[in-house]
Parts: sequence; structure tokens; C-alpha cells
Amino acid sequence: MVTRHVALQNLQKYIGQFLADYAEKFSITIFSNSHLNKGWKGQVLERLAGLEGGNEQAPNGLGFELKSIAFKKNKNGTIAPKETMAITMINPKELINIPFFKSHCWEKLKSLIICAVMWYENDKSRAKLLGISSFDMLEDEKFIKEIEGDYELIRNKLINNGFESLTGKDGKWIQARTKGAGGINPNTGEKRPITRAFYARKCLIKKVFGDDFLKNL
Repeated sequence: MVTRHVALQNLQKYIGQFLADYAEKFSITIFSNSHLNKGWKGQVLERLAGLEGGNEQAPNGLGFELKSIAFKKNKNGTIAPKETMAITMINPKELINIPFFKSHCWEKLKSLIICAVMWYENDKSRAKLLGISSFDMLEDEKFIKEIEGDYELIRNKLINNGFESLTGKDGKWIQARTKGAGGINPNTGEKRPITRAFYARKCLIKKVFGDDFLKNL
């Protein structure tokens, strides 16, 4: 049985190691016909966590999800998240009717094991595992309440101004951003439906890992 606790313990053993070494061990393809397998890091991390075939093997009631977040070195030598992190798609009807602590957004956030992976611009297959964290490691009620405030801000904006009013500018820690291709479907000439998702801002990712983690990289 691979619980969240077991998965965290398993992953801790591989901090500082390159994921590509284990991709070969587990017969996970990184490149196929010169095309990058974008999911290879997640597949390797699942195996290192103890999951043989994916997150669905986490037992009922003890479920978790692994997220791989790229970190990069800035010009000043510091290391920070390279990008924001997708949390979950927004269903407008659910968002209108469901408060934060009963929402899919909160369920996803508190289930995450977040793996910080170093991004190398000139070698996308290197991918060193820098560290592991999760919301379990935070005991900051004020922080969680501020995330709730972001959710309720976005929720109220949807109720009062409609789905298309949601933008990535709203929220301190999480945002409601457009996700998907959008625009016009070249095959049909029809406008693609607008979809949005909750994203964790870079500052939230940094907060989850903590200042000491970033300073010691």
C-alpha cells in the first residue's frame, strides 16, 4: 500500500539525483523520433514514489497526486520556480455553488506532493530532483485563509460578472487563467470554447517549499 507518507519517504531518497538515469532503468522514453515525451518526468517520479502504473494505485481515502514543477537558475544565481502550476479546471456551475473548503480546488491542493525539478535550458533530459514538499508540511492558517480569499474573490467575480470576466490578474496565491488552445478551430472554422483553470502562482510554490529550501539550493 503506497500512502502519501510512504510516497514522500520513497521520493526523499532520490533528492539530488537525475531523473533521466531512472527513465532508462524503468524503460521510460524521453525522446521518440526527436520529439520530447512531455510526461516522462512525471512517469519516473511515480515509479520512484512506489507507484507501478500511475496515481490511481494510491489507496482510496489516502489518495495523492504527484506534480513536477520546473525550477530554473536566474541571472543573479538564485533558483526559483520557472512557471506557475495548474491545479484543476474550473467548472463555472460548481464554482458558483461550492465554497473553497468543499471545492475540487482545495481537494487537489491538499492532495499534492510537489516535486521541484531543475530545468536545464540546453538539456531537457537532465532534470535533477531538487526537493519534495506538500501542503501537509505547512502549518500556516493565515496562508490557507488567504488562498481561500483568492478562491472566493474569483467565485464572486464569476457570480457578479460572468465567466469571461475571470483573468489571471485576480488573486494573490491562486489565479483563474485561460487554459487550452482557444481561438478558432482551423478544421471547422468555429470558435473554440473558452476554458479556464485554477493555477498556483510562483509565489505559492515558493511558499510551499520555504525560504530555507531556496537558499540552500
